[in-house]
Amino acid sequence: MASKLRTCFVCWNLSGFNCVNHSNGNGRIVRVSFPASCKMRHRTTFSLQHKRQQIKPSTEVGLRQNQDEEEDSEVSSNNDDSVDNTNETKDFLDNTNETKEPLVININGAELAKQLSGKQLEDLLAMIRNAEKNILLLNQARVRALEDLEKVLAENDALQREIKALEARLAETDTRIKVAAQEKIHVELLEQPLEKLRNELAEKGGTEARYEELRDLQNGDLRDANPLSNKGIIHRLTEELNSLRTENASLKKDLESFKTQFSVVKNNDERLVALEMERSSLESALKDLESKLCSQEDVSKLSILTVECKDLSGKVGNLQSLLDKATKQADQAVIVLEQNQDLRRKVDELETSLEEANMYKLSSDQLQKYSELMKQKINVLEERLQKSDEELNSYIHLYKKSVKEFQDTVDTLKEQSKGRALEEPVEDMPWEFWSQLLLLIDGWAIEKKISVDDASLLREKVWRRDRRISETYKAYKEQSEPEVISAFLGLLSSATSPGLHVIHIAAEMAPVAKVGGLGDVVSGLGKALQKKGHLVEIVLPKYDCMQYDRVCNLRALSVQIESYFDHQLYKNKIWVGSVEGLPVYFIEPQHPSKFFWRGKFYGEHDDFRRFSFFSRAALQFLLQAGKKPNIIHCHDWQTAFIAPLYWEIFVHKGLNSARICFTCHNFEYQGTAAASELDSCGLVSQNLNQSDKMQDNSARDRVNSVKGGIVFSNIVTTVSPTYAQEVRTAEGGHGLHSTLSSHSRKFIGILNGIDTDAWNPATDAFLPVQYNATDLQGKVENKQALRRKLGLSSADIRRPLVGCITRLVPQKGIHLIRHAIYRTSELGGQFVLLGSSPVPHIQKEFEGIANHFQNHDHVRLILKYDESLSHAIYAASDMFIIPSIFEPCGLTQQMISMRYGTIPIVRKTGGLNDSVFDVDDDTIPSDFRNGFTFVNPDEQGLNGALVRALNLFKNNPERWKQLVQKDMNIDFSWETSSAQYEELYLKSVARAKAAKRA
Repeated sequence: MASKLRTCFVCWNLSGFNCVNHSNGNGRIVRVSFPASCKMRHRTTFSLQHKRQQIKPSTEVGLRQNQDEEEDSEVSSNNDDSVDNTNETKDFLDNTNETKEPLVININGAELAKQLSGKQLEDLLAMIRNAEKNILLLNQARVRALEDLEKVLAENDALQREIKALEARLAETDTRIKVAAQEKIHVELLEQPLEKLRNELAEKGGTEARYEELRDLQNGDLRDANPLSNKGIIHRLTEELNSLRTENASLKKDLESFKTQFSVVKNNDERLVALEMERSSLESALKDLESKLCSQEDVSKLSILTVECKDLSGKVGNLQSLLDKATKQADQAVIVLEQNQDLRRKVDELETSLEEANMYKLSSDQLQKYSELMKQKINVLEERLQKSDEELNSYIHLYKKSVKEFQDTVDTLKEQSKGRALEEPVEDMPWEFWSQLLLLIDGWAIEKKISVDDASLLREKVWRRDRRISETYKAYKEQSEPEVISAFLGLLSSATSPGLHVIHIAAEMAPVAKVGGLGDVVSGLGKALQKKGHLVEIVLPKYDCMQYDRVCNLRALSVQIESYFDHQLYKNKIWVGSVEGLPVYFIEPQHPSKFFWRGKFYGEHDDFRRFSFFSRAALQFLLQAGKKPNIIHCHDWQTAFIAPLYWEIFVHKGLNSARICFTCHNFEYQGTAAASELDSCGLVSQNLNQSDKMQDNSARDRVNSVKGGIVFSNIVTTVSPTYAQEVRTAEGGHGLHSTLSSHSRKFIGILNGIDTDAWNPATDAFLPVQYNATDLQGKVENKQALRRKLGLSSADIRRPLVGCITRLVPQKGIHLIRHAIYRTSELGGQFVLLGSSPVPHIQKEFEGIANHFQNHDHVRLILKYDESLSHAIYAASDMFIIPSIFEPCGLTQQMISMRYGTIPIVRKTGGLNDSVFDVDDDTIPSDFRNGFTFVNPDEQGLNGALVRALNLFKNNPERWKQLVQKDMNIDFSWETSSAQYEELYLKSVARAKAAKRA
């Protein structure tokens, strides 16, 4: 990951302000003060949102229209005020930008008032007051809106009740209408028998009385006396039906009226939505106001002024104490002045008395004596008054002198700070910027556009992160290349080197070309040295299988470097780019064998020739580019050729400024070949195939690349102190123990670190949930996510998960890994393995184990390497197992696992012994105990450590949590390791300078 974020805190110490942290998008956090009323705004906003969630659908809401109109006019007025205030704020900021005067933020409000002009201060205060007024009005509008909303809800409930009652009445009326209709049908059926009866009576010739009776029945006179009087029934039912129809029409009118009111409610709800939109616009205007108060340009000014304030804080404190002292003296002078004024009043009173005495011409002796006494008192008082005036004048003079000295000192400090601002390095530019600038200068030098000496001076300015060169590059970036070169050459007045120039020549670098820990060391150590102020550059082969997307601004130079190989010269194309903020040079050989276009990094039949060619070409590039490094650091057997090539050939060609440091990351791989193979790269095999030089200790007709690195280097290191002791033995040295013993004075083991920016669970983009030592819930969620992804059982969340990420080679203890898989399952745990083997029979064996556990609930084997999955396993596992037979450092395992809160279970060997200490070992201080270890590389030893770890996890959750938090807080960064390398470099360079003087 990129370098650590830096934090800039700025506090305006004005009353009524609260400080809030905001991110500016460039990795910084700026602490800015806003009015205290902003808190009320946040709370009110939350309350309103909560109320909105409780509102029923718009069809159930009612609101009085006259209240809506009043609130709309009031909110509109408030909104107009907000617009005016925003315009005032914009005008103030524009005026500030036009003056181009730096805004100095001091410790307190008084200092701020001194630095700001009167108009700027008044505008700023007016802007703040207007903002608070707008916020208050907005809050009041929200409160009224909430009250009206409650009233609307109450009216809506009442309307719903009335609507339900009307619906019930309407249903009752419909029922009555249906009954009446049925009765009418019944009457119509009775009319037929009546007509038949009437006809029978007419045929029989009934009496006139009977005829009248029938006529009365027809007219309805007897409808109340006889149930069969159908005409009366029909008339009554008809009237009742008409009445019901009238009532039904009335109910329909009422229903239409309620529907009209309900539409008004909908309109009111829409007006409420409009009010909410106006409120949002007011909030956005307020946010714009806040963003303008914290613009990027002001933040950059504030960061520069903050650095200046830190430098001046000590001196200003002293001056402040001097000013306080002078202020106290001035206060004393004021007190004396007040006393003098009292004395003057008394003198005036005495003079008045004397005048009165003279007026009355008192001639008595007592009056004369009294007058003489008064005159004496007056004389005494006048003397005291004169002395007080003198003291007052001296105090005032001292105060003025102190104020003048203070002002002169402040002016001097301001002038000095302005001068230092140009001399101080630029801290806010990313390392990629300086790396690209450095590569640009080197390209000019290689292409003969500037001299080697000028390139060296410009390189040192970039190395110092000089402000002038960065500003010049920005100013001339769009100009033509000759104009940019001319501007850069104009900066060459003086240049002094602030640190060392270190060049790493290696076969790997993470993340662009990584196979193992070597790649992590090159990038991690390089970035750590770069942060310490040293110029660090990397030289790599240009593989066809690199991750080119991780290289920034990759480009080819327009020149080619010719290097010697197989008795002739071959051209090499040079590419430049930056990786993780480091400048990197990629060498692409134009050789017919296509050395680095094989689709893989290692494992070719001609690896000895490939990397001896690269080593010779890398040194030829340094020579032709005119570089004068202090340290050339080569790694492992692939670039161990650098040491003999440098001292045997290139020192005599003019590349003679450097000391050689060689680091062997694993002594198992030594790069041996027939002695005649050395002749290809220009080394004389007859001279070097000797026991005290490069001859292999096991075969006299072969040469050993690692041995040559040990013999010809000024500094020899390996990756941990314990491993440095182990390789001095016959068993651990793989035949080089005698050579290491004879060169023991320059051999040391330095424990590797890890890149804590790249391996950080709080920022790891590969994880579903980020977490840290104070909040471990994210680790639990990552565990569940990995189980779901791999198809493991999630029934028991407390079931322990053991992880293992490794290359399946005999060095890693593959028989112990196999045992751990089965034993963890027996003990009630889960096991996840990620890794593959270059050895066919080992790969096939683990493929069989993977097939056996293919559908198992608690075991998974993923026989490949997956970068994102490795991060997930480190984060999800409770324990991490590393049962290595020998392990130089294992930096990508135990240190990273502890960084992610995963407890390591390791064998005590190499770097594992230097970084993991058993929790049950009473001989180790408790603060250092961080894991579980075992000594013997057998199943019994592994089983004991595994059982102890699982028991602690299951039986003592609180202690396990404390162990996880302690491991996550251990510092495994490159800070300590890089300091040790820095000390070795400096001592070696100093010895070289002393030898030259002698």
